[in-house]
Amino acid sequence: MLLKTEAETAQLARTLAGLVQPGDAILLSGPLGAGKSVFARAFLRSVCADPALEVPSPTYTLVQAYDAPVATVYHFDLWRLSSPDELDELGWDDACEGIMLVEWPERLEDMTPPHALHLTLDVAEDGSRNATLVGWPGRLPTSCGAGPENGA
Repeated sequence: MLLKTEAETAQLARTLAGLVQPGDAILLSGPLGAGKSVFARAFLRSVCADPALEVPSPTYTLVQAYDAPVATVYHFDLWRLSSPDELDELGWDDACEGIMLVEWPERLEDMTPPHALHLTLDVAEDGSRNATLVGWPGRLPTSCGAGPENGA
């Protein structure tokens, strides 16, 4: 799906925040500047029902936890992760029972949650973003770009 503005990226995040359940994972992929942080901020503010929520990047802490009405949400930024073995130290097993939002999921290797929603953001030449969603069969509304071609 085409996201022409940051507001459209934020709207996609709010839509997905309304669909998450305990045990869910959203895996955010894309190059630097693709909008992963915009998505994460809007998602966390929506799922926590707090539009003023301060959402610092977990780049240096690797994980931030947020209390949300539906479950604890764990925001991972795995850019600096040197090995999936380090996930144990970050409380990965506990996080799997809540909701996980994971930036740089490529670093998970064989720890990738099998039923995750994969969201890839790519930057087009005109600055818009192309979002590809794969996973959560039958759960995504068609306005999220769901359909047989993306595994939904």
